[in-house]
Amino acid sequence: MKNKIKSGTKAIESLYCRSTVLVQLQTDKLDLQLQLQLQLGFLQINMAERQSTTASGRKKWSVPQRGGTDQSQASSGSSHRDAEQSLSVPFRGYIAGGIHPGKKLVVFGIVNSRPDRFYLALTCGRGESGEPPLDVAVELCVQFRDRQVLRRACRAGSWTEVERTLPFFPFIREQPFKIEIQCEQSRFRVVVDGQQLFDFNHRVMPLSSVDTLWIKGSIAITKLA
Repeated sequence: MKNKIKSGTKAIESLYCRSTVLVQLQTDKLDLQLQLQLQLGFLQINMAERQSTTASGRKKWSVPQRGGTDQSQASSGSSHRDAEQSLSVPFRGYIAGGIHPGKKLVVFGIVNSRPDRFYLALTCGRGESGEPPLDVAVELCVQFRDRQVLRRACRAGSWTEVERTLPFFPFIREQPFKIEIQCEQSRFRVVVDGQQLFDFNHRVMPLSSVDTLWIKGSIAITKLA
């Protein structure tokens, strides 16, 4: 009798162990499935967030193509180099439409460190072989040693008398300057750094034939207007 009870007890314990193992296995399986579902859920959420960020980013931002940026920078650099070369001294530039009352030319520049003199002239045409043409409406010769600004005109190759009177000498070595040449009905008015320097009556007519600006000597041009 005792042997039967013992064998029955062992059978029950064996079934309990098996059921416990099965329950544990099922629990582990459920946990694994839950973890996989959670991970998959997080992955889907992350993917959705990335897609939404990308979509919103595409709407808000426009990234330029690298090639286009490089080309624009190269073009900008090239234009700056061309501008610097075109303003090199000696300088000869065409005045669109010629000179007429109400027109103003502005020259921005810097005096050299060891200046001697420089010339600025308004002429009829460009001249030949580096020389000004026969008709010069006005020529300025700025002399640093004597601190003078001489001005004269030339008609058909004949120079007029030099004018010398000045209220002050405005140019200083290694310093910037601004020269304004204003064309009025009967004269040119020259202003330097905002102060009137002199007037020069017209000698060459018609004014519309005056179409070239000449500059040479101990200065550097930074801008024309």
